[in-house]
Amino acid sequence: MILYTADLHFGHRSVIRFDNRPFADVDEMDEALIRLWNQKVNPDDHVYILGDFAYRNEKSEEWYLKQLKGHKHLVIGNHDKKLLENPAAISYFDSIDKMMHVSDNGTHICLCHFPIAEWNGFHKGHSHIYGHIHNRKEEAWEFMRNRKNAYNAGCMLYGYTPVSLQEIIAVYAGQ
Repeated sequence: MILYTADLHFGHRSVIRFDNRPFADVDEMDEALIRLWNQKVNPDDHVYILGDFAYRNEKSEEWYLKQLKGHKHLVIGNHDKKLLENPAAISYFDSIDKMMHVSDNGTHICLCHFPIAEWNGFHKGHSHIYGHIHNRKEEAWEFMRNRKNAYNAGCMLYGYTPVSLQEIIAVYAGQ
């Protein structure tokens, strides 16, 4: 199975307030993110993390990564600099790039941390999955919600668990 998530922000105290996350502190958040991930992800699944894996974290990135099931692929976000400077953390990823293109059950998808106005295959009906804007309903959200086949994979939008393309589309259909 192929799954997607973005903006996990492991170890980031301020993101609890920023996203209005339902956690008392960073330890509770980190424990929940790990537990929810492992309840959903199987060892053979591929999870595309669309940036901002951890930020201002006291624990090392590999401390988190070694606990998470599945094959992990990182689409680099603006808060992944520390992770990218950590060879031990990098070793947990099957792939790392600024942008990726995948095929998910016949759907061609452009993966990028940042929402983009037009992506490769845009005019052919290809999809775009992104992160970065979290759950903020500001200008970028307004613009992107009118883009056909463009989906925000922010973890806070899906109960803090990685989700399939079908689950993302179902959430968008219900909006």
